[in-house]
Amino acid sequence: MVEIVPAFSYPSCVALRNDDVELLITTDVGPRVLGYRLLPDGGSPFKTYEEELGRDNEFEWQIRGGHRLWIAPEERSLTYIPDNRVIRWESQHPLHASFRNEPVAPWNLAKILSLTLDPTGSRVTVSHQIVNDGDLSITLAPWALSVMAPGGCLLLPQPPLGEHPRDLLPNRSLIIWPYSDLSDPRLSMGTRFIRLQQQATESATVLKFGTGSELGCALYVLGDQVFFKTFPWKSGANYPDQGCNFETFTDNGMLEVESLGPIVHLAPGEKVEHTEEWLLRKLDIVPDLADESAWLAITESLKEEVSK
Repeated sequence: MVEIVPAFSYPSCVALRNDDVELLITTDVGPRVLGYRLLPDGGSPFKTYEEELGRDNEFEWQIRGGHRLWIAPEERSLTYIPDNRVIRWESQHPLHASFRNEPVAPWNLAKILSLTLDPTGSRVTVSHQIVNDGDLSITLAPWALSVMAPGGCLLLPQPPLGEHPRDLLPNRSLIIWPYSDLSDPRLSMGTRFIRLQQQATESATVLKFGTGSELGCALYVLGDQVFFKTFPWKSGANYPDQGCNFETFTDNGMLEVESLGPIVHLAPGEKVEHTEEWLLRKLDIVPDLADESAWLAITESLKEEVSK
């Protein structure tokens, strides 16, 4: 059976485990995945905010950390609806659990986070669903955000270079938020990867960018661990934020690895689903972050593991 354990200062967290990894999801607020670690003694790559853990029923939205389901495009009255109350959950088998919040007025949207852990290895299938339990139609996109611990580096794969004059049309986008400075030394543009380093800066600046990633994957390297997620790309779909199915944000304390689904129109009773696949791997040898050949090989190995 799925085990209920105290963790992260909450009395009731669902533990999904196999012999290789453990997931911890609180039932006291959320839905939020607060921990994801390699067994027996690995640390979680997720950032959590100690001062916000163990608390509930706040009137304003709390970041808390870990992994969450949000609503895009970002808008204060919709995206930041509080998720600070006890949630319902159920389990179909020992490696699966589904978590659902109580809809909140005025939109009465239910968020459902379902996780299925493979019998062996670290692969997790994470389903994000938004259900319109209200009486009004609404236009939105599902938005899956993983808050990563400080000190790591995002690696966002890029397609191989084309040739001129054979390849005349663009094949990539880079969407920049108004507060993002492209001369920020944390940001590096390589041939096959865009790199964003999480580190504190004296000016406490924030940085965010997004893209329409047909490759549909991203890595976060933290010490000798790699957190890897995949996410879909639907050609011709209307994605939020000028066409983003991937976004990242960093400040002095964390970095977010975010994926988004297409914009949909939800009538009362309808739902939308967005799915990610996760892996967590410990590396015996950690290549230099600028060694793109080595990281391409690691990326291909992770993609192959996800597809098994």
